[in-house]
Amino acid sequence: MFDFLAEGGGPLCGPKQSRRDFLSVGALGPIGLSLPQFLSAKQKGYVKGDDTKSCIMIFNLGGPSHIDLWDMKPDAPSEIRGPFKPIRTKSDEIDISEILPLHAKVADKFSLIRSCHHEGAAVHDAGWQIMQTGRRFTGGVETPHAGAVASYLMNARNDLPPFVVLPELMGRGGGNLPNGQAGGFLGKAQDPFALMADPSKPNFKVPDLLPPDQIGATRLDRRRAMRDLVDQTVKDFEESEDARLLDENFHSAFRLMTSEQARSAFDLTKESKATRERYGMNRVGQCMLLSRRLIENGVRFVTVNTFLTVFNELSWDIHGSKPFISVTQMKDLVAPMYDQAYSALLEDLHQRGMLDDVLVAGLSEFGRTPKVNPAGGRDHWPQCFTCSFAGGGVKGGQVVGASDPIGGFPAERPVGPEDIVATIFHSLGFDLEEHLPGPSGRPFPLVDFGNEPVKELFG
Repeated sequence: MFDFLAEGGGPLCGPKQSRRDFLSVGALGPIGLSLPQFLSAKQKGYVKGDDTKSCIMIFNLGGPSHIDLWDMKPDAPSEIRGPFKPIRTKSDEIDISEILPLHAKVADKFSLIRSCHHEGAAVHDAGWQIMQTGRRFTGGVETPHAGAVASYLMNARNDLPPFVVLPELMGRGGGNLPNGQAGGFLGKAQDPFALMADPSKPNFKVPDLLPPDQIGATRLDRRRAMRDLVDQTVKDFEESEDARLLDENFHSAFRLMTSEQARSAFDLTKESKATRERYGMNRVGQCMLLSRRLIENGVRFVTVNTFLTVFNELSWDIHGSKPFISVTQMKDLVAPMYDQAYSALLEDLHQRGMLDDVLVAGLSEFGRTPKVNPAGGRDHWPQCFTCSFAGGGVKGGQVVGASDPIGGFPAERPVGPEDIVATIFHSLGFDLEEHLPGPSGRPFPLVDFGNEPVKELFG
């Protein structure tokens, strides 16, 4: 985190600066300047895409069981169809699981893609990176998260960072792979601002957004003096590109930390008790509510991690035995929490007149095996799963694609991760023939040749 508030330790080139102070701003290394994550708030002075559009990506960490939730197979054998029954919804095209009754009431506002698949390994972090970036990481190249691309291509609207992850970055996934929630080859300046706090806690505060009267003029003056420290330490540094980035990002971070608008955007006490309770007084619900507040205040792209790891805590990872969860826990704990928060978000955006301009993309790393395992759960299955889309120009109440009779493979209109990310970029108004500055400065296509958004979603 970008630490403006650290007390001085030992001196570093002067009596008032410490080594910790210097490293809190950024470290000069042999490969360039390492900057803290939330410095993606810097202004770039140009806009590409539709300036009215934003995106909330809900990442359902753990891999929800499509067969038990969104793509039920009531006519399949019992070891395939599972214990739940489908129910009718507000859309004539969509049936949904009985454990998502609030989804049924807003089914006219979202659409489902039941033919998603990918060819990555059946491990969580492989799916995380491929679904959030549209590509597998190969040859040491880390592709940027869709939100990092939005941060790069679109102006920050105000002092808030353009790309935020709630409540924090993903934890362990078991494969020891990059999780895809970073700026990748676009650089650290496009990394997200990670909240690093639970907004459902009674005394929730954003760590880096303290009011000025809690910071003190002396400390702020000391942090401003860090620019002089760089001048004194590295004689020729001021003429370099890294110096320009440091200067821009330093001032952007300073504006963010002292911004009344930023503090207000993160302040959930400004919401009524009824609104907060409608979303659910838990981490998932309050992160969904906070995502709406951030978009409303100018953030371009918010990713909500519904869970943080698959080990020894709740998630969608229903293997059926510890350290994972059971189908019963999904029914009694996970599904109700998500059902409440997701339906509240769509209703809230709609009632505020925001839904047409805010794409809500519900993604996951994979689905679950068609056949129930001996523990009564289901295992990893990237061969077929379901994603949801709402708002941002998407026509609700539709089903795109279809799986085979047991939910094992796409039977109609297969949709890969590259198509999912292209759909997000399409909603944001990006030119899909745009190129990014890739590794070593080589042009890197925003979308690979032949990949298209799922245009059926847009009516």
